[in-house]
Amino acid sequence: MSSRTFTKQELLDILFDEDDDDETKILIDKPTSNSRWSIHHRFVFKKDGKLYETNYSKGATEQQDESPWEHEPEVECIEVVEYEKVVIDYKPRVE
Repeated sequence: MSSRTFTKQELLDILFDEDDDDETKILIDKPTSNSRWSIHHRFVFKKDGKLYETNYSKGATEQQDESPWEHEPEVECIEVVEYEKVVIDYKPRVE
């Protein structure tokens, strides 16, 4: 499994759209779960023509002083690939 290490500041720049690279973009930034004090996110982004994934958490309320990658000066992100996924869903039957 291929990975790349980013600094916390590099990831914050991507997350808050302060990255100067026009090719860098966020593909997924969505909550995956939460705990009493934190909201946990899945974060997938494109940088230098490759796709990377990592996770972060932030405070669940304005009273929780927790920011993304707060205690991590460097974050290892795994390289991911895009794939198509078919999902079957259900709706009420109309007669």
